Amino acid sequence: MTLLVVGAVLFLSVHMIPSVVPLRAALFNQLGEKAYMGVYSLIALAGFGLIIYGKAHADSIPVWYPPEWTRHVTWLTMVPAMILIGAAYMPGNIKRFTPHPMMWSVLIWASTHLAANGDQASIILFGAFAAFSVIHIISANARGATRQTEVLPLSSDIKIVVVGLVSYAIFAVAHPYMFKVAAFL
Repeated sequence: MTLLVVGAVLFLSVHMIPSVVPLRAALFNQLGEKAYMGVYSLIALAGFGLIIYGKAHADSIPVWYPPEWTRHVTWLTMVPAMILIGAAYMPGNIKRFTPHPMMWSVLIWASTHLAANGDQASIILFGAFAAFSVIHIISANARGATRQTEVLPLSSDIKIVVVGLVSYAIFAVAHPYMFKVAAFL
């Protein structure tokens, strides 16, 4: 459990640095762009690795027993979550509705997985990511995040949806192998 917590703290802390503009500016100026990005990436990667290892080796300590239907809701809501990930990195019109498609994706993923998993390690993992996404959205809005104003062709949105659906299908097939939880049960 300790490695999971340390990993989550590392991963989420380094991702909060851009929200603290004076800290980011000081680190960026002191280290330079390449070194800053290198250190940032190494800490994020180390945190991510510790999260994976820590979650895989954490004791299963039940805190609550979620109803079976929460697993179905999770699988259903992962469709828009995967589409939102694509929208974060591909040109399309979703950014006309929110400047934060990635954070909304993380919030959907974390919240629904939190509802479907009642063990202590899952609560720590998914609860931390849900809280992080909300804090990140609020912080970015406070710093002046704006929605996209340009209207793009519908074909760009169709590409995003296709990428999201293909990603969803890949994760649905890989999920039992990666996380020992079968899809659609």
